[in-house]
Amino acid sequence: MGLKKNLNNMNRKIFIKTFGCQMNEYDSNRIYDSVKKIGFEKTENYENTSCYLLNTCHIRDKAKEKVYHEIGRVKKIFRFKKKPLVIIAGCVAQAENQEMLKREPYIDLVIGPQSYHKINDTILDYIKKKKKIEQTEFDAISKFKYFNKIKNESGKISSFVTIQEGCDKFCHFCVVPYTRGPEYSRKFKEIVDETKYLADNGAKEIILLGQNVNAYRGLMDDGEIADLALLIAIVAQVSGIERIRYTTSHPVEFSDRLIKTYAEVPELVSHVHLPVQSGSDKILGSMKRGHTVIEYKSKIRKLREIRPNISLSSDFIIGFPGETEEDFNSTMKLIDEMSFDKSFSFIYSKRPGTIAASLPDDVNQTVKKQRLAVIQD
Repeated sequence: MGLKKNLNNMNRKIFIKTFGCQMNEYDSNRIYDSVKKIGFEKTENYENTSCYLLNTCHIRDKAKEKVYHEIGRVKKIFRFKKKPLVIIAGCVAQAENQEMLKREPYIDLVIGPQSYHKINDTILDYIKKKKKIEQTEFDAISKFKYFNKIKNESGKISSFVTIQEGCDKFCHFCVVPYTRGPEYSRKFKEIVDETKYLADNGAKEIILLGQNVNAYRGLMDDGEIADLALLIAIVAQVSGIERIRYTTSHPVEFSDRLIKTYAEVPELVSHVHLPVQSGSDKILGSMKRGHTVIEYKSKIRKLREIRPNISLSSDFIIGFPGETEEDFNSTMKLIDEMSFDKSFSFIYSKRPGTIAASLPDDVNQTVKKQRLAVIQD
């Protein structure tokens, strides 16, 4: 009874600020769907909320400091108001957990991406005991079991559906395996059922999400394993779905079977985002990408034979340890040859815990900035 009274005393408004990838956007929407069950309502007014949740991203430089900067801003807003419940979620929460609670007393709860199924109980436990909590176990199975029981109330024409999480590639620059855990694919039927529900509620476009989305290997009811190509073909048959996208792919698992899907499924949008990171085989080897430039170009050539006008975008890391002028020129050559329509390019920065963090950062910062400017031009 006391717990219910405490909850009712709150104005039960939750504001979520989301940083980073589409996966975080999807997670934020699903968090909203969950906390409705304990009486919270979504608000866009962050200055008058009882719960402030920051869904964080650890991919880019200074991610942790951005969190503390954001908390500082919240502290100023609520200086003369009742303090909201402050929750840090996402990949920074997973990577930093206890350190965040120790460094910033204003933070109440820290919840990693694979513990969102515990968010309601965690919030209620804090309301009752006022004890700071961190939940950062890797438990994707329990997470998806929980959210399968809660309808995805996205209500958007273009809706996200997570099909896979985590990554087993361990590229030397990437923190994802450490913050999202090992690869886990949702069951085939769960994804199709979620898509049908979204379509029944107005969705026309489905964006299939995964940290390594084309590594999807989902269990079907008959015990067989479905890949991304089969999943796309079945999702395209869902009544009301007119467009299908997916992100983000890894070149190693961008299979001929997936490429063939572009010839067989007209609903599959004529765009692919396929991060290459560098046009130098030496740097790709240092990054542990698992593919060569020729292999990458071969996949794109096959794709363009099927859809000549397909739009292509990619990611580039500039100034990775050991990158010479020759390596950079190889990247520029690849860009010229591939005629990318869009790119996301960043100066390399160390991510704690990754293999590359132990390598000497031997490319001058001024040179990095010059090369980035050339790429972006």
